[in-house]
This record gives sequence, structure tokens and C-alpha cells, in this order.
Amino acid sequence: MNSRPAIVAIEEDADGDDVRVTITLDWGDRRHYGTAIGRADPPHRPRLAAEAALQAVESIGGDHFHTELMAVATADLGEARVALAQVRLGDDGEVLVGTALEADAGPSLAAVRAVMAALNRRLGRLL
Repeated sequence: MNSRPAIVAIEEDADGDDVRVTITLDWGDRRHYGTAIGRADPPHRPRLAAEAALQAVESIGGDHFHTELMAVATADLGEARVALAQVRLGDDGEVLVGTALEADAGPSLAAVRAVMAALNRRLGRLL
């Protein structure tokens, strides 16, 4: 079994001014889903994708741990555009930071990758 969840899909379904973002992760030969709904305009979508990713991760862990998305942003770093995610993990409030290149991925996928980068090293001991 892979020790880290794999990102399988990101679906964005717009409905007027709102969008539903669904993230599918694969771990333990099972699919795990997270969904977030919010404003459809492009600046909000990376945060919604990050929130949905955390919900999918929490579905893997059941009641073993909880997460909180503290911040997600993109920034130019030299010639690259980078997504950054800050996540609070568990009851002890450990703050983790992850980054991912936006490149060809787009802002939503980059935000999800940044969330997963923040959590991946901790997931093995938590799951």
C-alpha cells in the first residue's frame, strides 16, 4: 500500500455564482472524497480545492485527527508561480506548510498539491 494518498481527480461544477469542488484521493485501495462549495469566481477556487482536499484526507483518517486550513495563496517566486498552504493539524495545533509549483497544473490543482505536501510526511504516522 502506498504510504501517501494519491490525487485522483479534481472536479469543479459551476452553478450560477457558486461552484462545487470535489477532490478524489486514493489510499488503501479505496477512494476518498472531499467537497467544498463557495463562490465561483477564480480567486476563490484554490481555497475551495484546498478545503475539499482536507475533507478527503480527514475521511481517510476517520476520527484519528482533524485539520484546519489556515491559509492558501499563490505567489511569484523568481520565474515560477507557487501555491502555498498553511494547515493546522490535530488537537496539539501543529502548523504545517506545503508548497507546489503551479506551472501547467493550474491554481486549484497546485493548491491541492500544496495541502498534500504539508501533510504527507505526517500522514504515515497518523493513519
